[in-house]
Amino acid sequence: MPKTLTIRIDEKTYKSFVKRAKAENRSLANFIETAVKEHILDSDFADDFEMAEILANERLVERLKKGSKDAARKKGTMIG
Repeated sequence: MPKTLTIRIDEKTYKSFVKRAKAENRSLANFIETAVKEHILDSDFADDFEMAEILANERLVERLKKGSKDAARKKGTMIG
């Protein structure tokens, strides 16, 4: 079920949002919702460069594998 959210932004930011929403033929609410979702997806995943760095670090990869196995066995404590 959709929820209503009230935010306070400065006039310059508001005008920028409205301008971009119109350019994409979207409502202001849809523009903001879509932009936030895209930001969350982009920040949740490593880009190609970051992934290459992770995979090149053998010690880190081994620790990640161990952590994954421990989690599957419900061993350890989840820190939120």
